[in-house]
Amino acid sequence: MIPTTTAHGGLTLPVLGFGTYRLKGREGGAAIERAIGAGYRLLDSAFNYENEGTVGAAARATGHGIARDELIVTSKLPGRHHEHDAAIATIEESVARTGLDRIDLYLIHWPNPEVGRYVEAWGALVEAKQRGLIGAIGVCNFLPEHIDRLQAETGVLPEVNQIELHPYFPQEEQLAYDREHGIITEAWSPLGRGNDLLDRPEIAEVAAAHGATAGQVVLAWAISRGAVPLPKAASPERQRENLGALDVALRDDEVAAITALGRPDGRLADQDPAVYQEF
Repeated sequence: MIPTTTAHGGLTLPVLGFGTYRLKGREGGAAIERAIGAGYRLLDSAFNYENEGTVGAAARATGHGIARDELIVTSKLPGRHHEHDAAIATIEESVARTGLDRIDLYLIHWPNPEVGRYVEAWGALVEAKQRGLIGAIGVCNFLPEHIDRLQAETGVLPEVNQIELHPYFPQEEQLAYDREHGIITEAWSPLGRGNDLLDRPEIAEVAAAHGATAGQVVLAWAISRGAVPLPKAASPERQRENLGALDVALRDDEVAAITALGRPDGRLADQDPAVYQEF
């Protein structure tokens, strides 16, 4: 059993989830089924990942005796469909692709502030939730000013904000804002992506002290800061290794030492939500 955390509106999520980016087709579906069998219950997908069907099929046919209500299937609205009617149609398409009766958590993928229609998109998510198409609603990559505007103009606060968060980009201010507002912060690319993060001596030292791997320490760091990391892993060995992060209890000074690795330019791909446009 993975411990859980709860948002202001009552949404309860495991403190460790499973990313599905690039897991497609038969092989991807098998990997997702293995993850469910290993114990993962929070599955993260997106319209733009083009794998909602694979995720839904794995959720329907795990063969592990997992009840549907135990799984939290997530998807995301792409930037090109922020207009209200397009957003509704996209959500309906997402549900149809999964083959499920609903999507448990649906997020706006990016705010796309230059287009400026994310409030309109948010209204569509609120409507889709009222219709029972989706269970809970949230956002990705939203800055405090974006969330403040959602609440001011709609009166509805997201329950989740999924953001880039890893030791090179610890997101202290955004994490504090989300916590203050009862918003669960999910972390995408929590282990970095193609960089030297897991080879850092600071992390290796902590890992040796706990008899853990570098990846387990980084995931434990995110969890101890109140974030929900979403690592992707196709192999059963790596899936089990990542779950082992739940057994790593870091000291406050160890958390601080890893947080100190943060850099002003720590983003993986310079995707600043204040200007980045995703379509």
